Formats: sequence, structure tokens, C-alpha cells
Amino acid sequence: MSEIDVKEIQNNNREVTQEKMAYQDNDFKYYMQDAGTLYFGARYNYRDLMEHEMVPFKIKCIIEHYIMKDTDLETSLESQFYYMTEEQFSYRTFMQLKAKVKVCVLVEKKSLLGKKKLVYQDKVIPLKEFVQMNLAQKKKQGVKIQEIIISKLHMMAFSV
Repeated sequence: MSEIDVKEIQNNNREVTQEKMAYQDNDFKYYMQDAGTLYFGARYNYRDLMEHEMVPFKIKCIIEHYIMKDTDLETSLESQFYYMTEEQFSYRTFMQLKAKVKVCVLVEKKSLLGKKKLVYQDKVIPLKEFVQMNLAQKKKQGVKIQEIIISKLHMMAFSV
């Protein structure tokens, strides 16, 4: 192989790696809804939610009028909820919306042969319970936030 071929292969590999990184950045960056619930991927930041055409107008109003009082538009839902405290205004807002947090936590499982290994397990935790966990507990349990769940009924009852 000539030196030019090697450089071309290296450039192609870099492009493929950059494309993979772009796709990985979109993991957990989604919005879905069913009959009674709204689901927001944790990688979304508030700016993306405000620009997303499928996000309900009322959620956009809630973000603009209530959440932005103590949060930046570039903040991701993941970091907002991970570091949220009970003193924040956004916490009280999400409590009114009866928000829940879907997380992955490390748990110890035994195999059939009795060997122990750590595996991730999905859990849906009410916001109050999640916020009451301190950062040390979250890090110890290997908490990874996947999505934020909001009740449509509570969203409709919320007055803007």
C-alpha cells in the first residue's frame, strides 16, 4: 500500500468515528407520548425541546415561564435532574407535574453457578425520591438517567 492509500484510509476512519459519535450523542434524545404520559429523553436540552415541533405548547410555556427561572437553555434534562435539589423552583414545578425519572442502576446479580456480577437494571423513580438521594448515593449506585416521564393529566391541570 502506498502512503497516499494509508492516509486516505485513516481519513475515512476518522469520518466514520465522527459519524458514530454524532449518532451516540442522539441516544436518549427523543420525545414520545401515549394516552396519558409524555416521555422525554434525558439527553435533550431545553433549547432542543423548545425548538421541537412535536413537544406540546403547554410544556414549552412551562419551560419558558417556570423552569427558566433557575436553569439555562443549554442545560440537559439529565444534568438538571441529576443535580436537582428540593430548594430549586424547577423542582417544585416538576413536582406539580408529577414527574418521574427512569434510571439505570447497578445491581448485583447472582448467576446460576452462584457467581456475582454487576448489571444495570431499569427503574422508574418518583422525582421526590430521586432528589432525596444524595450525589454520593447516585454515584455509588451508578445511576444513569434515561428519560423524564410527565403525566398528561397533571400537565393539563397545571395553570400557566
